[in-house]
Amino acid sequence: MSSNRRDFLRNSILGTGMLATGLASQAATLTTETSAEGRRKSSKQQFNMCGYAAPKLDKVRVGFVGIGDRGSGAVERMTYIEGVEITALCDIRQAAVDGAQEILAKAGLPKAKEFVAGDLGFKQLCDSNLVDLVYIATPWEWHVPVAVAAMEGDKHTAVEVSTAKTMDECWQIVEVSERTRKHCVILENCCYDFFELLTLNMVRQGVFGDLIHGEGAYIHDLDYWHFNKPKDDKMSDGAYTKMWRIHENKRKANVYPTHGLGPICQAMNINRGDKMDYLTAMMSADFTLKNRIEEKAKEDPFFQQFVGWDMRGNMDIQLIKTNKGRTIMIQHDVSSPRPYSRIHMLSGTKCFAQKWPLQHIAFGHNVADEAKMKELQEKYAPEIIRRMGEMAKKVGGHGGMDFMMDWRLIDCLRNGLPMDMDVYDAAAWSCITPLSEWSIANGSKPIEIPDFTRGAWKTNKPLDITLNGGGTTGVRDLKKGGDKQLGI
Repeated sequence: MSSNRRDFLRNSILGTGMLATGLASQAATLTTETSAEGRRKSSKQQFNMCGYAAPKLDKVRVGFVGIGDRGSGAVERMTYIEGVEITALCDIRQAAVDGAQEILAKAGLPKAKEFVAGDLGFKQLCDSNLVDLVYIATPWEWHVPVAVAAMEGDKHTAVEVSTAKTMDECWQIVEVSERTRKHCVILENCCYDFFELLTLNMVRQGVFGDLIHGEGAYIHDLDYWHFNKPKDDKMSDGAYTKMWRIHENKRKANVYPTHGLGPICQAMNINRGDKMDYLTAMMSADFTLKNRIEEKAKEDPFFQQFVGWDMRGNMDIQLIKTNKGRTIMIQHDVSSPRPYSRIHMLSGTKCFAQKWPLQHIAFGHNVADEAKMKELQEKYAPEIIRRMGEMAKKVGGHGGMDFMMDWRLIDCLRNGLPMDMDVYDAAAWSCITPLSEWSIANGSKPIEIPDFTRGAWKTNKPLDITLNGGGTTGVRDLKKGGDKQLGI
């Protein structure tokens, strides 16, 4: 690690003298007092970002930091959205920036300003007057450093998941967003998938009655991506740059909680009428990763560097209790050979829904048949699906949810609307990582989840998905589009 990178992470992010390479050990010293209530008492809300509508932007100038699989896909999707100007591109690899420039050229758009200046090149972009929004798709350790630099540079920021890795980072983005009054949006694309939006609107319309319980997950066999070493420095060869994802799997925590958690939190009005109070967590032993590393090392000396590492277990589980008495279960498993699932289950006093492995909605013991499902979809599809659903499917991005997320982000900025996913969501959903790490390390003891809103959750209004006042942003003429499944 270079000295400038080390100094930046120490001084800008941790504020505690802890180096980035030691982040995983932080949770081992967490207590209920230091991780939640103590920090909450010492921090007062400077400005309530929930429901905050920033001044309208007729044109949204976007700068991208991190242009791998996720970043390059975002660049392409943004070329379709009216009112977007892609003005800056930043990556540590010139080839990645070159690839993004090719995307712009194919779309008939002008070249963007390039920032290729090592690990801290993003600071030049954030300090410039070229952009209004910084879109971050870097490895996880750089999410908060870039987001903070963007907000301090008077830019809104949108950050890939998970947004933050530590409690300090969670609190930092909240405090900086409040002080600068700049949005820090978590790019949780699963909140814009069609079934999740349908069930959210059904909850809003009272179909579920009172929600009782929810379940979500990120169960995805990432064996191919874990062991697909970079072929060269091209922007997208299916590999994690510098093998960063396998490094993250040394951490015994739910390192990727938000895909399953985000849609459930929105349905339960977390931070907007309810809040998560505490969690308990446990993790299985590692039955596969260590063995796979040893197998790969026999085939290729490149993987010898990982032999002997103490890897995370296969499955970790968090149980969460909310202030209003609801329960949530979250699972995470990226190393077991099993089908993909995010579960997405909502159980209420009147209705039940679950997406994986088969989508179904039930009223008591009566499971909706195909005709009933079609009737429910026609009746309860929210306005964003009615307006943008078919277009999103054509543009693509995990079936269209990526494009719907990006379009909604731009539409809110252009119309001066509050964000669907604000900085409190980014912090609350991301803090599951360090808190689960502490609970797992301490025999599944419960630990309090901070109230990042500092009491504002009691009066914050529920999420508005009606496109009231919005939905005015158009889409440029479609090119070839396409749906890229990139193993997010």
